[in-house]
Amino acid sequence: MTKRLLPLLITWLLVAISATATASIPDPTATDAVEQATALARRLSKRRLPQQVQFIKIDADQGKDVFTLESRDGIIIVGGNNAGSMAVGLNRYLNRYCKVTVSWYGSRLDDDLPEVLPAVPVAERVTARVPQRFFLNYCTWGYTMPFWGWEQWEHFIDWMALNGVNLPLAITGQEAVWYRVWTRLGMTDEQVRNYFTGPAYLPWHRMANIDGWCGPLPMEWLEGQTALQQRIVERERALNMRPVLPAFAGHVPGALRDLFPEADIQSLSTWAGFDERYRTYFLNSEDPLYSRIQRMFLEEQTRLFGTDHIYGIDPFNEVDPPSFEPDYLNKVSRHIYESLTAVDPDAEWLQMAWFLYYQRKDYTQERTRAMLTGVPQGKMTMLDYYCEYKEMWREHEGFYGQPFIWCYLGNFGGNTNVQGRVKEAGQRIERALQECGDNLVGIGSTLEGLDVQQFPYEYILEKAWDYHKTDEQVINELADRHAGYTCQPAREAWKLLYDSVLDITPGNFAAPLPCSYPTLGKENRPVKYCPRNLVAAWDLLLRQDSVTTDAMAIDLIWVGRQLLGDLFLVEKQQMDKAFEQGDTAAVNRHANLLLDLMIDLDQLNGQHRQSTLHTWLQQARDLGSTPEVKDYYEMNARRLITTWGGSLNDYACRNWSGLIDAYYHHRWMFYIQEMYGALYWQRPFDEMNVREQIDTFQQEWVDIMRDYAKLEPAGLDILAHSRLLRDKYRQQLDAWIMSGTE
Repeated sequence: MTKRLLPLLITWLLVAISATATASIPDPTATDAVEQATALARRLSKRRLPQQVQFIKIDADQGKDVFTLESRDGIIIVGGNNAGSMAVGLNRYLNRYCKVTVSWYGSRLDDDLPEVLPAVPVAERVTARVPQRFFLNYCTWGYTMPFWGWEQWEHFIDWMALNGVNLPLAITGQEAVWYRVWTRLGMTDEQVRNYFTGPAYLPWHRMANIDGWCGPLPMEWLEGQTALQQRIVERERALNMRPVLPAFAGHVPGALRDLFPEADIQSLSTWAGFDERYRTYFLNSEDPLYSRIQRMFLEEQTRLFGTDHIYGIDPFNEVDPPSFEPDYLNKVSRHIYESLTAVDPDAEWLQMAWFLYYQRKDYTQERTRAMLTGVPQGKMTMLDYYCEYKEMWREHEGFYGQPFIWCYLGNFGGNTNVQGRVKEAGQRIERALQECGDNLVGIGSTLEGLDVQQFPYEYILEKAWDYHKTDEQVINELADRHAGYTCQPAREAWKLLYDSVLDITPGNFAAPLPCSYPTLGKENRPVKYCPRNLVAAWDLLLRQDSVTTDAMAIDLIWVGRQLLGDLFLVEKQQMDKAFEQGDTAAVNRHANLLLDLMIDLDQLNGQHRQSTLHTWLQQARDLGSTPEVKDYYEMNARRLITTWGGSLNDYACRNWSGLIDAYYHHRWMFYIQEMYGALYWQRPFDEMNVREQIDTFQQEWVDIMRDYAKLEPAGLDILAHSRLLRDKYRQQLDAWIMSGTE
């Protein structure tokens, strides 16, 4: 009897001990969240934050994300229901109490933070207003990120976490998945890699706009991007994000028609002036091959990158579908969704609503309703892409029952200019939150490039949290953290920018005129705000005693380069007028001033590494393992920001140091020299001659690799240098203001 009871007794004791041990172990998810938030803080500041900030896990607020801030015994306590909420709380503390900004380019907070961190005088508790906070755009990947390594991605993911993003687009590395799918279906290595575009153009291949442009992709690219994506999604998930991975939307290689002659594969419309040979192809979602490819892709992608069951699918972005018949559109979306859930029963579809704006004449309410209701309600979330200008949810009855995320675009092509309807966007978000109820499930941004002022995007993402800030509080906190202290001139400058300058609907080809293709009597860069206000904002920023933060240095560059670029437009118009009047002396005077402006723009941009051609090209070269691959990547990098391809010349133009000197300056010299020649020989201006010279120069510049200005920031006193520029162009700027030209 004793012998029989002994094993039972031992088993009972082991269970009891196990239960006791389990009860004493903290919630592992809580421990993990605290560890991830602590690791993020350590990445931002090795000396200050880890010693003086403590993270704790708290419960969600009735299912909503929440964070708390308070001080206890000289320690800053940041609470959150997950690592992402803790990151938002930390950012709130850094912005409001420490007066520092974490840049998406990288930050050195140990240089900006005081030795003893300031206390939180009154405890805060802030709840999220919406469950989803989306960030990125397919295009952002091409215009900013194609040559990023882990160092850039790691910091950017931290920036997203600090700003509350929990639904990031995660499209890196998908070509490796597609390579495995297409080769398993019988295509050769050469066919597949020639089907892909070059690295910088992959977003437009992924969106089924173009195939093959600037290819083929090197095999080392596929391998390197696979490893990079694995690190990206691992870190994003650790910070409580749901990476949005792609799924099969119907885009197939044209070569697949030879392997599957019975498949219903149709060509889509050509895109953006590209030649017929770059046209894309679409496999009908009703075809049995469609479901087969979807399964192959999702299974391979999940094996490599895991899944969070949310997939970005955009079957007809800026291209016409094979048919606009409502019944066809309904079937396409229904079959795509069914192919998803056959592999992943928990699948959700995330769809850009950009096509509804871009092709708004074609997508009537009847057609759109048919397409969107082909998916069960709640299983398709729409990204309303360009809401600061056109809220498509209003045009389409709140997307016919499908949930949506209100998005601010703010920038096309990564153009480096002052634009964005920030204040109006904030007001529209507030109205949408009041009117839409539970159908509005998120707030986000779909910007196309990062070399812009980051404040608008911070502002939009802040709207996802219940801060109850007035406009005055928004601006004062912003100005103080950019200056690093309570700075009245900076507050007044940012009030001007917020109220009157940052009220411009973003548009295409929007960088200042020096980055534009020279044309006699025509400018594609009209000034859309009152120049008096931007000059006044610059003058206020120049009244500071010193510049000690990276954010304020960027403000001075950002405002200064916009004003010099706008002055370039004014001087160019006057030069053209003098030419028409045959006034050679005036043409010479204005031409010299234009050349001076480009030299000064080049030097001003050179004061920040993110405003240089060197940074962009060096990233591309660093990614290659051989001289041949380095040159190939650099060619892609050069082409995207200049000639682009098709009819998109200058679409992604950048007001950058090195690019102004090595590229735009030469284009304008052809224009000015032709003007001198026409005056000297008393003949008409030969527009065709200028165009031919510029086109030849451009093609050589993107195709022939050569040494470029490897400029690092010159270490000038940015405040003193900006004051010198203001004095140098005071007469011209003041005359422009007095003329009333806007």
